Amino acid sequence: MLLGRFAPSPTGALHLGNLRTALASWLSARAAGGRWLLRMEDVDGPRCRRDLGEAQLRDLATLGLTPDEPVVWQSDRSAMYREALGRLHGAGSLYPCACTRRDLQLLASAPHSEDGLRPYPGRCRDRSWEGFERALRVRLPDGVVPWEDRLVGPQVDDPAALTGDPLLFRRDGCFAYHLAVVVDDGAQGVTEVVRGADLRSVTATQIRLQEALGLPRPTYAHLGLVMAPDGSRLGKRAGALGVEALGARGVSPGEMLGWLGWSLGCLDQPEICRAGDLIPRFDWARVPAGEIRVPGAWT
Repeated sequence: MLLGRFAPSPTGALHLGNLRTALASWLSARAAGGRWLLRMEDVDGPRCRRDLGEAQLRDLATLGLTPDEPVVWQSDRSAMYREALGRLHGAGSLYPCACTRRDLQLLASAPHSEDGLRPYPGRCRDRSWEGFERALRVRLPDGVVPWEDRLVGPQVDDPAALTGDPLLFRRDGCFAYHLAVVVDDGAQGVTEVVRGADLRSVTATQIRLQEALGLPRPTYAHLGLVMAPDGSRLGKRAGALGVEALGARGVSPGEMLGWLGWSLGCLDQPEICRAGDLIPRFDWARVPAGEIRVPGAWT
């Protein structure tokens, strides 16, 4: 049975790009007769807020996107992440890292498109555990990773060139994204991950981490990003393109769903509808792989 999930970070309002990803994941699960989960990725304590997560859940419910199981909050799952770190440590895969963000910017030379950083160059791979400063990385094996994207087909990536050894535990005591997402997908039995194309570059790294922890590999689909009408990145303007903000401008949930459904290939043109109306029309073969521009009247 297909088990999909949507896993936003509660750092602000969901914008149209987030909502498009959520709808695609929900439709894929519903069309396959599967189940759909919601998970709040709030391990980054300083930036995440519970009230923002609750607001995101209300926005999703407004569009009719409700999960089949209770919502999971990563901040409640620290014991699972610690256990996973223990297994990696026991296998000799972990090492302490003392590098600062500035160190990485100065040391590495290859570009990195995900978050502005560059692939970790392995500076601390042979670092002694003496004076351990809490930050932990996992030593990934060499070699490329073949994987399949439901939208663009077969992929072959080298984690060393894209991310290097990923950070799993930060110096401030927070578990890192790569560890939490891989552990949770495995623990929840997720079989399909739908997310934005901006996370495509970390897929091979997460597959390597799944292998290190003995977890199954889900299928992946990376949607093209939702862009501004002129083709530029939405940036901070994205926060103004959510359910509440668009509703204040007179855009109904049905209109939003119609545009989102059209953008996923379910409709020939945007039209007012409900989420359930789109289920029999959803087909990954019709989902466009490229970027989608927001209607000019909505910005």
